[in-house]
Amino acid sequence: MKNLVIVESPAKCKTIEKYLGSNYNVISSKGHIRDLSKSGKFSLGVDVDGDFEPKYTIIKEKKKSIDALKKAIKEADTIYLATDPDREGETISWHIYDEIQIPDSKYKRVVFNEITKDVVLKAMENPRKIDMNLVKSGETRRILDRIIGFRLSRLMQTKTEGKSAGRVQSVALKLIVDREREIQNFIPKEYWTIEADFKTFKAVLEKYQGKDIEIPNEVTAKEILDKLSKSFKIASVTEKEKNKSAREVFRTSTLQQVASSKLNFAASKTMKIAQKLYEGIDIGKETVGLITYMRTDSVRLSDEFVKQTFGYIKGKYGEEYVGYVKKGKKTENVQDAHEGIRPTSINRTPEDVKDYLTNDEYKLYKLIYARALASLMHDAKTMATTVLLDNNGYIFKATGSVLTFDGYLKVYGSYEDSEDVVLPDLKNYKSDVITADKIEKLQHFTKPAARYTESSLIKELENLGIGRPSTYATIIQTIKDRNYVTLKDKKFEPTDIGFETTDKLQEFFANIVNVKYTAQMEQDLDDIAEAKKDNIKVLRAFYDEFAPLVDKAFHEMEKKPPVSTGEVCPECGGDLVFRKSKYGAFVACSNYPNCKYIKKGEKKEEVEICDCPKCEGKIIERRSKKGTLFYGCKNYPKCNYAVWYRPTGDLCPKCGGLLVEKNNQVICPECDEDKKSFKKKK
Repeated sequence: MKNLVIVESPAKCKTIEKYLGSNYNVISSKGHIRDLSKSGKFSLGVDVDGDFEPKYTIIKEKKKSIDALKKAIKEADTIYLATDPDREGETISWHIYDEIQIPDSKYKRVVFNEITKDVVLKAMENPRKIDMNLVKSGETRRILDRIIGFRLSRLMQTKTEGKSAGRVQSVALKLIVDREREIQNFIPKEYWTIEADFKTFKAVLEKYQGKDIEIPNEVTAKEILDKLSKSFKIASVTEKEKNKSAREVFRTSTLQQVASSKLNFAASKTMKIAQKLYEGIDIGKETVGLITYMRTDSVRLSDEFVKQTFGYIKGKYGEEYVGYVKKGKKTENVQDAHEGIRPTSINRTPEDVKDYLTNDEYKLYKLIYARALASLMHDAKTMATTVLLDNNGYIFKATGSVLTFDGYLKVYGSYEDSEDVVLPDLKNYKSDVITADKIEKLQHFTKPAARYTESSLIKELENLGIGRPSTYATIIQTIKDRNYVTLKDKKFEPTDIGFETTDKLQEFFANIVNVKYTAQMEQDLDDIAEAKKDNIKVLRAFYDEFAPLVDKAFHEMEKKPPVSTGEVCPECGGDLVFRKSKYGAFVACSNYPNCKYIKKGEKKEEVEICDCPKCEGKIIERRSKKGTLFYGCKNYPKCNYAVWYRPTGDLCPKCGGLLVEKNNQVICPECDEDKKSFKKKK
């Protein structure tokens, strides 16, 4: 009988099965197999009046997966639960164990941080049991998110134009809204600077008679300018060698931040590509995971990787480039069993695997590789020069910096913004006086704090202890999808709906939807994972405060009136207004339910895209019952040909189906490996 290994992703199965040999069968649960039901009070699937016992239901799409799991488990002697090495992965293992009722004596829990042969084999030799403290923490998080999400989302849908609210989502939106209001209320303050130009460098006025100087207006600037000559006395020249150290290896949040700023990747895109690099890439001779697990808040590196990398650095760049292990900033609740995000082998360079990767996969792997390699390289060295120039008691300052040893910048320099600023050799200048070409006064105005970008928002959420790095991509995507924010020049601006949703939540839930409360909730979840707090007590304390606030909000929150169309109802003479349903916007009478008139929509002009490859009809834009745009044959239901992405009009040379545009690439939805044909999705 075979040993059975259960993983989350189908992409891992073949790779791990090759590592383990013929006595092992590796199958996938395809992620979560069950979730909270929508039964009970407020459809929460949780006994909120008792001990918060959850009621689970099998996810509809996973019934076939569960049947396959049951059959495989029945035929196996030993079951290895090998879901991802984090809290969510632990919870998925427990759901499989609990749903299928696997005997304790028959299962083992194994975790591995990378999909490589040595690591997988070592993990199989060191199994354990499911960590129920991690499971309780994960389950508590899900229950909190369900209670807050369901209750507040329903409130927002009833009283506002908002579609949803959430435990972390609403706090992230509040940060964006607060920053926008800060910008709107900001009053610029005028100030001036005085600058001396010496052709090869510039110096700025900093002090007068040993004290810092401020120039509030043009009158003051002109008064100072009148007291200056073009001749400056060289007061001092200071040179100091400085070390510039590499940053530690990536963790989830820093990878998302740097990929956003340097590669222009959305957080969701970064995580999707990283997932694929982790799960395994066919590189010709083998299929192997190129990076370690990408959901981590640790920067630890294994001793084996450090030793391997030090040897690589010495051989390729020389002994002087060998650095040291970066400790990183000590933060609370780091899951130190994990490593930072690094390549699984430093000898597998980006150029070696470039031909097997897409352009985006190559860019991200190259970034991860360079960061990990640089983190173990020697500091860069710069010679920093500071020149002070005296002009009638007014001290001007010029600074320069020259790289004297590139160190880690040899491999990471292209990802850092640093340039040499060379000053002339004033230390050995033939005279102690230097003449400026011109001296000018410059007007400035103070500026408000910048709007958040994806990168800066992720950094702020992490600094505040809100959410978890693995959830940031989803949070950001949600507030985009809900039309709470727009992106302009890569910066978040809240929409009217975003303002309204935030203001209503703050009116009734200011004590809960805020940074401090949300951060404390994350701490509570971590304490549950470490058996420091009881999950039921945490849930009860939250719910006893939250439930009365929701009841009050449903009774007292003013409902936003519908917008009038300016038309009169033909049946009762009332105003016609815009209303919304889950199927989209429509126009109806404001006197509903007394008058149930609904204006029939004008028939939209059909947009013909191209010829249908299945019949003589035309492919047109259509919408599903849920409002999702797709492209189907005009002759439906006689012809049911359809695709989810916009067709190019060209046919696939392999199958004759329509080629489509997806993520700026042309693919065939039937032949492509990542296919999402209409029939499959349906």
